[in-house]
Amino acid sequence: MDFTLNEEQQMLADTMARFVQNEYEFEARRKRLAEGPSDALARQMAELGLFALNVPEAHGGIGAGAVETLIVMEGLGRGLVIEPYVASAVIAPRLLATFGSEAQKDRFLGPIAEGRLRFALAALEPHARYDLENVQTHAVRRDGGWRLDGAKAVVPHGDSADWLIVTADTGAGVALMLVDAKAQGVAIDGYPTLDGQRAAEIHLDGVVVDDACVIGEPGQGLELADWATDQGLAALAAEAVGAMAKLTELSCEHLSTRKQFGVPIGSFQALQHRAADMRIAVEQARALALMAAAHVESTDRALRRRAASAAKAMAGRSGRYVGQQATQLHGGMGMTEELACGHYFKRLTAIDMTWGNTEHHVERYGELL
Repeated sequence: MDFTLNEEQQMLADTMARFVQNEYEFEARRKRLAEGPSDALARQMAELGLFALNVPEAHGGIGAGAVETLIVMEGLGRGLVIEPYVASAVIAPRLLATFGSEAQKDRFLGPIAEGRLRFALAALEPHARYDLENVQTHAVRRDGGWRLDGAKAVVPHGDSADWLIVTADTGAGVALMLVDAKAQGVAIDGYPTLDGQRAAEIHLDGVVVDDACVIGEPGQGLELADWATDQGLAALAAEAVGAMAKLTELSCEHLSTRKQFGVPIGSFQALQHRAADMRIAVEQARALALMAAAHVESTDRALRRRAASAAKAMAGRSGRYVGQQATQLHGGMGMTEELACGHYFKRLTAIDMTWGNTEHHVERYGELL
């Protein structure tokens, strides 16, 4: 298999590298952490076509694939970009383009490509941990629509979303619905996460959703939520690869400049071995992220889920190892706010905990064999 980027993919990678270099230099990012995600920067990302990437050309998008998404996510990981992206630019457009009605495509895909609509995947509940099938949010039939009551937990960037992608039990199966975040009865409690991004607890009390906002058939919700989550898992695995690669580079740079006993500490063989093991861990995670990109759009459900879980589990395992080694190599300075090392480790830790940690996905992979 040829893993060489074609000309257009290389241009996309170069564009991401320039964007991160110009807008997400580490000190600039530290300033943004205090201010929160920037609407101006999100508009710039939209102008670069990053939100149009997964929108079909017929609806004003680029119509790219999973490999292009991997390239973008690696770039975002290298810069530790905090602006909301995965749910709005990967999950929502792919979900709507694949399973949405023509009316939903016409209504949502154009604004997504222009970066004017933000989405959040609200599929996990407070009691359920990582179990998508454990749905206690109820949907009761009403004239021309549904009434929703329930709660969703740890929704990434849920407090900045215009629309929520919600699972709800109809009594005859689970439905996947689009819920206006500003609708009456929607209460969103946002908070910062350890990596400088945001999440939210969402409460639904008598929220009215019409039939036009149900994706697919009302009993198809679990299947679609599972599919949507796998798209997000593949994207997060690629982001983790970018963060690990940059963290390894920073650690190697530190080894070449930090001196002890009059020589760079990188000349010590034991530390060279650690750096080599970090690079191996990055390449292992990259290999499985590529595999996930290759299979995430597969119609074979078991194959897709195995690839997504394998990539996410390896991203978590390698991310933990690379973060621990980088912290050790930087010494006590590694966990200070003034150095980038700790910031990358925090993001890698948060990625591991999103939509299932390493242990969860190792178990899921085993069940699918």
